[in-house]
Amino acid sequence: MEQVIADARKAVPRHEEGTLDGWQQGGKWFKYEGHAIFSRMNGQGEPLVLLHGFPTASWDWSRVWPMLTQQYSVLTLDLLGFGFSDKPVNYPYSIEDQADLVQGWIEGLGLSSVHLFAHDYGCSVTQELLAREQEGALPFAITSVCFLNGALFPEVHHPLLIQKLLRSPLGGLVSRGLTRRSFERSFRRLFGSQNPPDQSDMEDFWHLLTYNNGRGILHNLIHFMEERRCHRNRWVRALQNASQPMRLISGTADPVSGAAMARRYRELIANPDVVSLRNIGHYPHFECPWDVFGAYREFRKRIG
Repeated sequence: MEQVIADARKAVPRHEEGTLDGWQQGGKWFKYEGHAIFSRMNGQGEPLVLLHGFPTASWDWSRVWPMLTQQYSVLTLDLLGFGFSDKPVNYPYSIEDQADLVQGWIEGLGLSSVHLFAHDYGCSVTQELLAREQEGALPFAITSVCFLNGALFPEVHHPLLIQKLLRSPLGGLVSRGLTRRSFERSFRRLFGSQNPPDQSDMEDFWHLLTYNNGRGILHNLIHFMEERRCHRNRWVRALQNASQPMRLISGTADPVSGAAMARRYRELIANPDVVSLRNIGHYPHFECPWDVFGAYREFRKRIG
């Protein structure tokens, strides 16, 4: 099954609280391994967990948040090392550890089942959770999964130059020396032409990145790219063996994990459900939140 959604030309809405400060003030913190983790919860209905990407945070979901919370009980968090959560310097960051964090959070909330909606880095965390469920190691059920522009198949992932540099032996220097100008230059490449971030958006993204010395750990967080290769077979099998409904929503203008990733998904996943968003880049939920919400709502209505 495949759908193609043409580019929308409406003004991008702001979420109900309107600002990054409002997003932060509407959140709560909990502890994981002695570190403070930022989270948000709102809405009613079946639990829907949103997982963000690298190098950003749960704020990415802010534009689609008010739409989703009208339909579902929505939960999100800033993973360790991201956004408003703690960013310990000497910490062994990994996808498996982030999956432990998410799993423990869901368990702690007493939820017996959740729907997952993941972007980028969060897609890898979701693949790990799916693998655990299939191995009988997850204490709750994953009812459905929706992916947004994630590197589900590392062989067709095309990292930006800044990501390659962060992975290099000079990664620590690159991380600590990252300037706002160089960040903006690289980050803007990820967006499509339809609704690129304005200067206020870039200020918010930069603030989240640098909050609590976030620049100093980027080279540690980037190790997830190597993890994707190491765990490739297990994580791809988790997709191929998944019993729950899955959908991929793909911004086709994404230079990192866009059209090529969607093609690979169609090749390797039986009866693939793909929605393609034309002229949209790596952050569909930020660039065209109505289309993302519409595609997700249709997915949920179809699966019942």
